[in-house]
Amino acid sequence: MVEGIVYFQARPASDMLLRGSRDSYWKKAARVAVERRAKAGTLYDRKAVESVRRGLKQWEETIYREWSEKAQGTRADFQTASGIPLKPVYSPLDVADADYPDQGFPGVYPYLRGVYPNMYRGRHWTMRMFSGFGTPEDTNRRLKLLLKHGETGLSVAFDMPTLYGYDCDHQKAHGEVGRCGVNVSSLKDMEVIFDGIPLGKVSTSMTINAPATVLTCMYAGVARKQGVPMSKLRGTVQADMLKEYIAQKEWVYPPEAHLRLVRDLMVFCTKEMPLWNYISISGYHIREAGSSAVQELAFTLADGFGYVELGLEAGLKVEQFAPRLSFFFNSTMDFFEEIAKFRAARRIWARVLSEKYGVKDKRSLLMRFHTQTSGASLTWQQPINNVVRTAIEALAAVLGGTQSLHTNSFDEAWALPTEQAAEVALRTQQIIAEETGVPSVIDPLGGSYYVEWLTEQMEEEAYKYFDRIESAGGLLKAIKTGFLQREIAENSYRLSKRVEEGKDSVVGVNKYSKQEKEPIDFLKIDFKAQKSQVRRLAAVRRTRDEPKVKAALAKLQKAFEDEEANSIYPMLDAVTHYATLGEIVDAGRTVWGTFKEPMLL
Repeated sequence: MVEGIVYFQARPASDMLLRGSRDSYWKKAARVAVERRAKAGTLYDRKAVESVRRGLKQWEETIYREWSEKAQGTRADFQTASGIPLKPVYSPLDVADADYPDQGFPGVYPYLRGVYPNMYRGRHWTMRMFSGFGTPEDTNRRLKLLLKHGETGLSVAFDMPTLYGYDCDHQKAHGEVGRCGVNVSSLKDMEVIFDGIPLGKVSTSMTINAPATVLTCMYAGVARKQGVPMSKLRGTVQADMLKEYIAQKEWVYPPEAHLRLVRDLMVFCTKEMPLWNYISISGYHIREAGSSAVQELAFTLADGFGYVELGLEAGLKVEQFAPRLSFFFNSTMDFFEEIAKFRAARRIWARVLSEKYGVKDKRSLLMRFHTQTSGASLTWQQPINNVVRTAIEALAAVLGGTQSLHTNSFDEAWALPTEQAAEVALRTQQIIAEETGVPSVIDPLGGSYYVEWLTEQMEEEAYKYFDRIESAGGLLKAIKTGFLQREIAENSYRLSKRVEEGKDSVVGVNKYSKQEKEPIDFLKIDFKAQKSQVRRLAAVRRTRDEPKVKAALAKLQKAFEDEEANSIYPMLDAVTHYATLGEIVDAGRTVWGTFKEPMLL
């Protein structure tokens, strides 16, 4: 393991990412937000507000209290999924200090109401379905099927060996090839996945993190063979290593090494692939690990600010790379809290980049995000109920202003989706887009007493977390000491306990349950997928130019050892000579070693 990465530690401004500071920007920012509202209040006449206050008090004492005391079997505590206490009703009193310029209009700073002036009136969100299973041939067929059914963007999932950087013939890959996504061991596999799919005309999202640089190079390699310049490629690679240590746990190297690779990718893509979104900062996996909506909001944005620092340390200007940073959020079952989370996220991102980093460029202030409905909310009991859950979660994402949406299939608590289930999930989006009328109005819940109040609450709680992260020594230290992981684990335990105690209902699980023998047919991956992949990999090794492969890998390892070098160029060379995923990742293991997570106590 290399002892520290110089570029990552050198810049004094990295207080959020590394050191933390007791003179916290975040404390000041939170205070300014409160003061901004306290000075506002121009939307409502003060006498009218006092009249509402008196009327509300009278209603509570003479009508609501009596009905509440008579009610049988109702919940004693009402709160959001994040534990924010809820009033029985919201009124102008809860937004009396609102300042409309603080909310603005769609496409106008601070972008609370949407990043684009016309939102879905211009065009609907990009509809992506998570695809990828079995062999590259299997995935190629699924991608073409979804495009035929109206999908407007491709999204590819990879299996566990690929996610950890192992070739399909590695002993650790045995039994896992093609199980939870498609297997990719060399450029040849990527060529098959995208065979007959013109990369110059589609947008592709790849959910890959530890080996994200390798898969990006493979995608560029396929484009080159199709005659498509890298500069024309559109899409996203996740590459969010910070959230891997926080939540998903699919890393290869120590954090500093992975962040060095992310830095190299940022610099490379800024120059060579200007339309490519090279980091999808992911709150989705943070939420799936058990976080609350508040924690997802705060930890995801903290990661985002960390990548801003990383880009600055690489010598880039924020305006050069910020437009290529995208976000990836979860949408789960607390309908209004999810909508408030999305709205608050846009305003926080715009404000912090403007006020903390001095960004003036409008495109750099826009938080564009993809949303996926919650996998953790799906139940294997009564799985058809998941169609309803997914529809509600998708609607929340649309009302929250997402730019791209993936809807989970109802059978995913059992296995990867069947074709029928994937089609129903896609149709769910299309029904929202084409039949409900929701896209006709921009931010239709803007002005709701409850939604505006809840948006403010989410924002305030996020700033508190930013300050706690900084007080813990900065983002990287908060990860290495397990602070963020403990916060998520404690919330996950809280939620599980509420379900076990019946305080929160999960239909079909702890309420309205029934005995089921075999509720659905689900997708089964045959072991022949592994055999097929191993045969293809063996053929690649037999037919490639071995001396060129060895020379390319040696050059790549030398680049890894030089902290000032950009490793993407030699990596692209190694990929195009058919060096395998495992060989490329192992070159990094030789230089940096591995990482062990701290024990959470």
